[in-house]
Amino acid sequence: MSTTVRPRDPRVSVVIPARNEARNLEIILPMLPPVHEVILVDGNSVDDTVATARRLMPSITVVQQTRKGKGNALACGFEAVTGDVVVMFDADCSADAAEIPRFVDALVAGADVAKGSRYAPGGGSDDITVIRGLGNKGLNIISNLLLGARYTDLCYGYNAFWADTLPTVGLLSSTLPQPADGSMRWGDGFEIETILTCRWSAAGFAITEVPSHEKLRVHGTSNLNAVSDGIRVLTSIMHERRRAGEVAGRARLAPAPVRARAVAEPVAVLDEEAA
Repeated sequence: MSTTVRPRDPRVSVVIPARNEARNLEIILPMLPPVHEVILVDGNSVDDTVATARRLMPSITVVQQTRKGKGNALACGFEAVTGDVVVMFDADCSADAAEIPRFVDALVAGADVAKGSRYAPGGGSDDITVIRGLGNKGLNIISNLLLGARYTDLCYGYNAFWADTLPTVGLLSSTLPQPADGSMRWGDGFEIETILTCRWSAAGFAITEVPSHEKLRVHGTSNLNAVSDGIRVLTSIMHERRRAGEVAGRARLAPAPVRARAVAEPVAVLDEEAA
């Protein structure tokens, strides 16, 4: 079976969804390590989010969100990626930029996905409340039972993965229109982290949990609603379990998928030897 060769020194693309986060971008953008590209997905900000980003980082790629919701913002950013590795990075200062190499190292070591966890040894959170913590634990238990997994932090959005896994995940295209009634398409909201985790698991990708410490938001307030978004997450788990069964049924009738592997040698060297 043929394989896709992954580089030991991958080009890293950092995708940052942002809506009215100019003051937080002042803090986080200078802290990012050198990477192949930084992609800012602007959610129709009414402050100086885009101008601030371009002033601080002239090389930044700015993409306009096509619908609404964090899920759509990430999908728009993923479609613009040109690197080998994608890092999902929040604009509210909650993610620690110094942890990015740790995520990349996990991928180079052989993982398809490096999933951040606040509950893995070495992780933590300055932000999570008692209620949110209990809710997360409950959702983790349900998802692990239904998916046959052992995740410690289902809903955390600080993750990294090889870009070649995106076609298998199958997120909603950015070109789909916003519903006429103004509602949010399924997968366009905060449930995106759950959907990604469920689909990575269903695809059989190698997932490594990476300890991560969540910081407090510095400026502004979160758009997350613990109750309504918790319900969307729970619904997502049930939906993705059904979807996984349907996909598995179709897969039994199709050729085996091509899987990728990490290698110790650079891609150029392997190509030269193969020639």
